[in-house]
Amino acid sequence: MKNRYVIITGASKGLGREIALELARKDFPTLLVSSTEAVHAVREEIIQKYSVDCQSFVVDLSDENAVQEWTAWVNDHFAVSILVNNVGTGGSRAIETADMDYLLRILHLNVLCTTILTKAMLSNLLQHTPAHILNIGSMSGFTPSAYKTVYPASKAYVHAFSKCLREELKDTGVSVTLAAPGAMATNPEICERIEKQGFFGRATLKSTSETARKYVDGMLRGKRQIILNPISYSLTKILPERWRISLLSRILKREL
Repeated sequence: MKNRYVIITGASKGLGREIALELARKDFPTLLVSSTEAVHAVREEIIQKYSVDCQSFVVDLSDENAVQEWTAWVNDHFAVSILVNNVGTGGSRAIETADMDYLLRILHLNVLCTTILTKAMLSNLLQHTPAHILNIGSMSGFTPSAYKTVYPASKAYVHAFSKCLREELKDTGVSVTLAAPGAMATNPEICERIEKQGFFGRATLKSTSETARKYVDGMLRGKRQIILNPISYSLTKILPERWRISLLSRILKREL
């Protein structure tokens, strides 16, 4: 595995950064890609802490052409055995007041980037098995809600895409793992939103470092799906969908 690289999108902060650190700790060389210059600081941190090869790239991941150009270059220069589709964005806004740039950015990052990267890197992964794809979904993907609208729809796509892809690749040596995180304390703005949700938001909160460790371990074992929020997931199985949507929407309305 020393010459087989890991691609991690959205690696400049939050869960992406923690997954990058966890894989580097396990001695995997990494290719970090993000839309912001902060990804270079993560590269320096990894090299200093773990002395493994790490390269960082600033790419506008909401631009399909930029993503395709970058993946073509990677395929020409690196053997890749793990792809972590982590990049994504969201928020809480009433659909009436949400501007089009906000909506399109969610769709581009959560849906198109994940799809394009997977398609573009698949031949590379198939050549370097055993290989793994880790797609970061969301608990929101199980339950639609008002004031999120496009975000849970985009994550429901990631869930369905992951399950279909796993079935298609089941005999190839490439495993596909769907991770569905709930609330995580990734930055002050998200922490403030979670605080407004009240007890339910705080009760389901997880740290990014703990979440990353469990996701990486589960992916390397080839797990089909990783759920770390049993309270939230149990509600998706017990409560009828219309009740779940109503309950979650009332909780999320507090963020506005």
